Amino acid sequence: MNKFFVPGASCLVCSLLALPIFAESPLQEVSVYPPDIHLSTARDFQSLVVQAVYADETTRDVTSTSKLTLADPSLVRREGFTFYPLKDGTTELSVEHAGKVIKVPVKVERAAEDRPVSFRLDVMPVFMKSGCNSGTCHGSARGQDMFRLSLFGFDPARDYHCLTREMSGRRINLAIPQNSFIVQKGLGLVPHTGGETFKPESEYHKTLIRWLAAGAPDDAPDIAKPVSLDIMPNRIVLEGENQTQQVTVRARYSDGTDRDVTSLAVFNSNNEISVDVSSLGKISGKVRGEAFVLARFETFNVGAQVIVIPKDPNYTFPDIVENNYIDTLVHTKLIKLRMIPSEICTDEVFLRRVFIDITGTLPTEQDYESFMTSADPKKREILIDQLLERKEFVEMWVMKWAELLQIRSSNQTISYKAALLYYNWLQEKISNNVPINEIVKEVLASTGGTFKNPATNYYQIERNTLKTSENVAQVFMGTRIQCAQCHNHPFDRWTMDDYYSFANFFSRIGRKRAEDPRETIVYDNGSGDTKHKVGGKVLPPKFLGGEEPKVPTSTGRRKVLAEWLTAPDNPWFSRNLANITWAHFLGQGIVEPVDDVRVTNPASNPELRDALGEKLVEYNYDFKKLVRDITLSRTYQLSTQANETNALDQRNFAKASIRRMRAEVLLDVITQVTDTKNKFKGLPLGARAVQIADGTTSTYFLTTFGRASRETVCSCEVSMEPNLSQALHLLNGGSVHTKVKQGGFVKKELDAKRPHDQIIDQLYVRTFSRKPSAKEKEQLLAELAKDENKQVVLEDVFWALLNAKEFIFNH
Repeated sequence: MNKFFVPGASCLVCSLLALPIFAESPLQEVSVYPPDIHLSTARDFQSLVVQAVYADETTRDVTSTSKLTLADPSLVRREGFTFYPLKDGTTELSVEHAGKVIKVPVKVERAAEDRPVSFRLDVMPVFMKSGCNSGTCHGSARGQDMFRLSLFGFDPARDYHCLTREMSGRRINLAIPQNSFIVQKGLGLVPHTGGETFKPESEYHKTLIRWLAAGAPDDAPDIAKPVSLDIMPNRIVLEGENQTQQVTVRARYSDGTDRDVTSLAVFNSNNEISVDVSSLGKISGKVRGEAFVLARFETFNVGAQVIVIPKDPNYTFPDIVENNYIDTLVHTKLIKLRMIPSEICTDEVFLRRVFIDITGTLPTEQDYESFMTSADPKKREILIDQLLERKEFVEMWVMKWAELLQIRSSNQTISYKAALLYYNWLQEKISNNVPINEIVKEVLASTGGTFKNPATNYYQIERNTLKTSENVAQVFMGTRIQCAQCHNHPFDRWTMDDYYSFANFFSRIGRKRAEDPRETIVYDNGSGDTKHKVGGKVLPPKFLGGEEPKVPTSTGRRKVLAEWLTAPDNPWFSRNLANITWAHFLGQGIVEPVDDVRVTNPASNPELRDALGEKLVEYNYDFKKLVRDITLSRTYQLSTQANETNALDQRNFAKASIRRMRAEVLLDVITQVTDTKNKFKGLPLGARAVQIADGTTSTYFLTTFGRASRETVCSCEVSMEPNLSQALHLLNGGSVHTKVKQGGFVKKELDAKRPHDQIIDQLYVRTFSRKPSAKEKEQLLAELAKDENKQVVLEDVFWALLNAKEFIFNH
């Protein structure tokens, strides 16, 4: 029997997937990209790619082995797998591979017409392709060598001015185009910091010469603009090293035409160890892994998901019971990667893990005995349900939302009283299980006094209009739009117009003093707009990635935005909250970082992220139900022990991750197991660190271990990375040693005449949620026998356990 076999599988799909997958998997389908060919004007062309998809979901570029037949070859000229117009008309291209035939419609228009050369459509793409307007070259804020271009061409009007009006007669030479600096430097014929950027007689060289020979014309105001971009194919699974797949990139324009821009697009891979891509879009697989291949053209960034798997004719996915939809979607991805998930973790590991994740506490000795002696097959499910009803679960999520909302006091904008009222308001909402979308809606649309309506403190903590809009996008949509304030986002879809349109939702926030000087009244003042940085134009409010709404005068812009953002059919909000919740329990997001969703940082499992978001909507944003789904899944309950197939996996949840406890939880559990108490500002003696309301309240321990100061909304504020300062503080500081002495646990047990071996058992259960192994106990008892002062030895054991990685990390 396969060592990974789990008896009792009931899922038919899993049973089928358990069948061996052989190297020569049956052909499932053949696809042609693009699915149609549309050629307009004499210089147009279109490259073609044929992809085969097999039953094991691997893909192969079969362009070179496919048979291509034109019904009317008089309309189109073919060179290899690229087609050029000959005369107007329509025809059909038949693509045949392995007995499958695909019909591709072909349309040719204005074949005799030579499209005039365009600065924006032809020359600007050459600058981007050659790297001229990148941030490391002339696209930097100060330019390079006295020549400045807009970053990735976000301001073509200014670029045209810099080329044609600055340094007259040098950058461009209309009399002798080949002597123009932009040509000679690109060819490397004169000193150029960037060296040679294109070859003589290349497409890019010819484009510049043609534009200069035409008199370097500017474009008419109504020139067609790109409206979308596609990279094809966008799902690629390569089997074995050195397998390749060519992609084709097509832009669509506002006049209804399209254009093959594969040679003009800029390609990048976000994982060059696994996947490489050439400057012309040829993708090459290396070692097992996954990558996102980006194609950038004009203001658009699109990408293809590429998976590289090893050739393994004996690969078999085990017959595994799936606890819920989460496991199904995770396993679907693992099958594509030819990975096998780790085994289920032990009861002891699960007990400790779920206590830390749900409540931020460790199980007591009584919790341990009750769980470990239970014979109930559903005891894990029962435990999860019990923990979700504890107040500690609420406290954990109040803390996390307090970070997202930046609840903290400030001498300049928000008093300690206002911050405390804000925190208490949030705690009351979450304690009463108010849906998160309702809480967020109330925050974004809030008006009134910061004491009487604490939600208005959201607009006191951050008073800058642009920063407020950035925070809303980052916290509630998971996307960072900051780059688009000064230029089109280089790695995402957002333009400057998108940025300033979205910011205009927050341009009419008014503030005035209340009778109490510590309180501020937030209101909608009915006037004021955010001006675009380029030209100072005013853009009407527009949803990010959405439409331009009608804003009733009586409603106010923020309320309209809040309704849109939290609407059930808005996937931005639900998927973002689902991703944040997932990251808390699995150690990393499906999109990681959780607040950096962008085209070039895609979800590792988009189907899983979508499903979690849809469930959250289905549950009416009761995220307690979503937490239950996650913790009940087999995926959450996996062991951290890797197998041969998933040893290097970091993104697909094939095994559990080892995570250091966050600062507040670590301090709380040290305090818990040592029977001591902490005192924090504004809280009674014995309160937990997770209950601290004010982001500015901290201790040396909390700061050292990375507690968020809540000065920004960035997820990076919570540091979970271990470092030397933390280790030294635990070893040499008073936090551990003093608490071991103060709590007096060892002394109490010795005074009660508890046998030494039982005390050791208790210490292990308290700290590690397991009993010591026979070898560990034997060694410790031997040390005890050597020393008459049993209390000192046992306190040293306690101290050592609290400094062990097994205690500090959740595993």
